[in-house]
Amino acid sequence: MNTVLWVVASLLALSFVAAGLMKLTTNKEDLRDKMPWVDDFTDAQVKGIGFAEFAGGIGLVLPAAIDVAPVLSPIAAGGLTLTMVGAAAVHVRRGDGFAAAIPAIALGALALFVAVMRFGPESF
Repeated sequence: MNTVLWVVASLLALSFVAAGLMKLTTNKEDLRDKMPWVDDFTDAQVKGIGFAEFAGGIGLVLPAAIDVAPVLSPIAAGGLTLTMVGAAAVHVRRGDGFAAAIPAIALGALALFVAVMRFGPESF
C-alpha cells in the first residue's frame, strides 16, 4: 500500500505543480480560453489559486521524501482536497455542468485518499 500511496501522491504532485505553474506564469486573458472560470476571479486570486496548487503539489511529496516534517504531506493532501471541493463548487455555481467538475472531483478524491491513508494506517 505504501507504494500505491507514493505513486498516487507523485502523480497528484505532478498534476498540481503543473496546473499551479500554469496559473502563476500565464496571464488571466490567456487562461480564459481553457479556463473560463477565471472571469469570476481577479488576477491576484487566480495567482493565489495557482500558488496553493503549486505549494500543495510540492508538499505532497517533498517533506516525506526528505524526511523533514513528513506530517506536512497528508496536511498538503487535505488542503488540496479542500481546494478541489472549492473548484467543483465553482463549476457547479457557474452552471458549467457536472462534467466540468469531474476532474476536480477526481483529483480531490485522490488527494483525500492520500490524506486519510497517510494520517491513518500508512502514516510516516
